[in-house]
Amino acid sequence: MNGQATADASRPGFLSGYRRDYYGGALMCLIGAGAVTQGLNYHFGSLTHMGPGFFPTCLGAILILLGLGIAGTARRPSARPLKHEGMQHDDTGPEWRGWFCIVASIVAFVVLGKWGGLLPASFAVTFISAFGDRDNTWKSALALAVVITLVSVVVFWWALQLQFPLLTWGRT
Repeated sequence: MNGQATADASRPGFLSGYRRDYYGGALMCLIGAGAVTQGLNYHFGSLTHMGPGFFPTCLGAILILLGLGIAGTARRPSARPLKHEGMQHDDTGPEWRGWFCIVASIVAFVVLGKWGGLLPASFAVTFISAFGDRDNTWKSALALAVVITLVSVVVFWWALQLQFPLLTWGRT
């Protein structure tokens, strides 16, 4: 009886580890295929004159690609415990640092977007949320924030000409 209980305890659960990634990827592919199927029932149009089926079809195709990427990169979890900064990491509880950094970055984006513009808001959201990962240093967070800020300025302000001022500093 003890041998059976030990074998059951060491075997991974139904949705644990790599299986969860396979099932998640498959579910994303299934939802994407449904969106593509339904989107093709409407007029598709072109890039310059999009029809009502354009967005759901493209979104479904993107979901299929992401699902394939998730399922394709799934791998078995490591047998050894994870260590961060010399301490063992316990996966039983919520990751409060990540939650706090993400919520704080969203608040910073809203406040700085209104009072500072796109440039400081996109820098702040990236820089603050990067600290949700324990492996990031302030240098890597700074580099990531600079790159994402440049990309967001090029894509949203220059290419899409979004009506979001680059810098306002106190003007509403």
